[in-house]
Amino acid sequence: MTKPDLSVTIAGIHFRTPLIAASGTFGYGTEYLDVVDYSAIGGIVVKGLYLEPREGCAPPRIWETPSGMLNAIGLQEVGIEKFVTEKMPRLCELDTSVLVNICGSSLEEYAELARILDDVDGVSGIEMNISCPNVHEGGILFGCDPNMAARVTEAVKKKTSLPVIPKLSPNVTDITAVAREVEAAGADALSVMNTIPAMAIDVETRRPRLKNIIGGLSGPAIRPIAVRLVYQTANAVQIPVIGIGGIASHEDALEFLLAGASAVQIGTMGFVDPSVWRKTLDGLEDYCRRHAVAAISELTGAVET
Repeated sequence: MTKPDLSVTIAGIHFRTPLIAASGTFGYGTEYLDVVDYSAIGGIVVKGLYLEPREGCAPPRIWETPSGMLNAIGLQEVGIEKFVTEKMPRLCELDTSVLVNICGSSLEEYAELARILDDVDGVSGIEMNISCPNVHEGGILFGCDPNMAARVTEAVKKKTSLPVIPKLSPNVTDITAVAREVEAAGADALSVMNTIPAMAIDVETRRPRLKNIIGGLSGPAIRPIAVRLVYQTANAVQIPVIGIGGIASHEDALEFLLAGASAVQIGTMGFVDPSVWRKTLDGLEDYCRRHAVAAISELTGAVET
């Protein structure tokens, strides 16, 4: 059998492999150059960005849990201006697609970020972190209300010609309701899912492990939940879905693809084993050869129920 085609195209963006570095776990895209085989990575989603720099939450802000990790970094970031002038030029030197994750406290902030990025060389698309509180609506998270998620998607779409990919929160009653609304508002693809709000306590001191008290749970512990949400979302919309949540091997990646994902993002496992990208890609190639799969895209949604 000839070498299987491991590339995918999502919302017009070409990814040389279906493996994408998840936002918040891969810095600004160049921090891993000395330890990661970048040829195995199809795309990079940079740390979430606001208009202005943020210091993030006070430490301690990371706590390891069984099969996972809690984090309350608090979206510490350099701000859009410094990213464009100092970080993006180095990213342009890499042979990989770049998605910029944007965050906002208002519709106007999301829209302005999209407007700025629309003219930046090397940006392939925008991933929207809609698990952010809307200061004008009493702090409710954009992604927890289907109507609000649609409104912010529409606001961003009006300001950019780039593909727009909302990153959906699992902290909702029905993720498909949010998915359908943002699709109708013009979303080009969906990232599923963000971390799960969680908490850990030191029983000796009787104090939370995180200074912020609550953090986001990621890692293998959440994978079955993420696979379920990808399956439900992919069956509810016509646009592509990118799967996220606890991927640590090619078998894990395949679960997401079979459930309906067109590509996957790897995050927490990169902290544990920087070779996860190459190992996972090699495993996917071997799987395709053994099962006579000519292109990895053939596996999207191929679960037999």
